[in-house]
Amino acid sequence: MKTLYLVRHAKSSWKYPSLDDFERPLNKRGRKNAPFMGRILNKLKVAPDLVISSPASRAAMTARMIAAKINYPLEKIRYSETIYEFSEDALIPVIKQIDDSVNKAMVVGHNPATNGLANYIGDQPIGNIPTSGVCCVELDISSWAKISKHCGKLKFLEFPKKHMS
Repeated sequence: MKTLYLVRHAKSSWKYPSLDDFERPLNKRGRKNAPFMGRILNKLKVAPDLVISSPASRAAMTARMIAAKINYPLEKIRYSETIYEFSEDALIPVIKQIDDSVNKAMVVGHNPATNGLANYIGDQPIGNIPTSGVCCVELDISSWAKISKHCGKLKFLEFPKKHMS
């Protein structure tokens, strides 16, 4: 049994249109929501053995903010250019390469890839993982290499607006 946490980066800023997409930082709401979701995950006792993030600024910032709140060492976050892709087809090989000593992995990336992967591996369709959203899927596999269509069961989908009145 493996557990995969799929995280969509927090809300990014469009304040600087000359910035390359890769360099776009989080906006004010994103800087508030990422640590907020980290606190939610901490309450849910989320403790991944591995965190892999897209190196794009907005995703890397989200990964660091969440990691800080769930007591995951920032220096242990791995970055993969492949996660910057926007298709679940790009994410699957990254996940298949995770060492089997890892039982719980968190991937911080972008939509539509994050959403597409959740729908590919999960047992129920997810319309949209909002920014700062976290989807947890429990996978009925013993090896990450065996990840396949509908091999998992959706455990939760958490996002900031769900917790705000």
